[in-house]
Amino acid sequence: MERIRLQVSAPHGEDYPIYIAPGGLVDDMLLTALVPRKRVAIITNVSLVPHYAEALAAQLPDASLITMPDGEAHKTMSTVADLCREVARAGLDRGSTIIALGGGVVGDTAGFVAASYMRGVRFVQIPTSLLAMVDSSVGGKVGVDLPEGKNLVGAFKQPSAVLIDPSTLATLPAREWRNGMAEIIKHGLIADAELLNPALHTPERAVELIQRAVQVKIDVVQQDPYEENIRQYLNLGHTFGHAIERVTEYQWAHGEAVAMGVVAAMHLSHDLGLIGKDFVTQVETMLAETGLPTRLGGLSPDALWEAMATDKKWRGGKSRFILLAGAQQPVIREGVPREAVIAVLEALR
Repeated sequence: MERIRLQVSAPHGEDYPIYIAPGGLVDDMLLTALVPRKRVAIITNVSLVPHYAEALAAQLPDASLITMPDGEAHKTMSTVADLCREVARAGLDRGSTIIALGGGVVGDTAGFVAASYMRGVRFVQIPTSLLAMVDSSVGGKVGVDLPEGKNLVGAFKQPSAVLIDPSTLATLPAREWRNGMAEIIKHGLIADAELLNPALHTPERAVELIQRAVQVKIDVVQQDPYEENIRQYLNLGHTFGHAIERVTEYQWAHGEAVAMGVVAAMHLSHDLGLIGKDFVTQVETMLAETGLPTRLGGLSPDALWEAMATDKKWRGGKSRFILLAGAQQPVIREGVPREAVIAVLEALR
């Protein structure tokens, strides 16, 4: 299949290509173009070593393979310190490249290592999960979590290139496909109605699905690379979602938490008079039919509200939510009272 090349215009002349290329991980010519034949560190998680990492390392001369544990619980400053030491032992210098091979946790963590080590080295994203392909690998936000909140320590680090090989989706469990779909549906709600078309929501149409979703991300981050205004629209559902992740100690996957967060944001949008009930039901049904959660179960509304208090999007202690005034009409609402949020959370238990 012919490869697709998209281009991202980034600040300070740090423009970079995104390749959507089935079989790209074994395309030696493409890898040679993306990764200079200098010392390279491939950072991945332990699960991907036998699937892709060893083969990729064998294709790249002087490549060192460095692993981190699986899971959001390991997206920490401690892991960053360990990885930086491994990178130093591998002999990387300012002319070297760090490759992030994996899902969003690997990309965020390895990206922060690339931004920090020797004050910045070349960085290539090779996302292997649907969620990372359509969201975290694009836009240059990298970072790790603190006990006090998600993604509270980080940087803007533009990749030199992104290589998306949809063939890697074949080895993912169904849960990971659903997690990626949560972000794709979110992109559809804020910008591209075609992404809400159920006929597109199949692995057989993964290339088209990924291309459309990635283009939404590109269009937004090019206008607002440092998340000063409209890039915040990409956080639809994330204020609720990040709180769910923290309260459950990351037992809910990111996509599951975002899907539930989108449902909560839709209900809050309705309660504030922004949208009608039919639209809320339509979105909730789509998420449920995708296999994503639409109810909180036993999660405490009070605990979720407290977890939101350290959300990066809040300003001066005031709540700040991304809501919808209609399809593809995201809005930012500040100062939403606690009572209104708690009422939504109670109704969704």
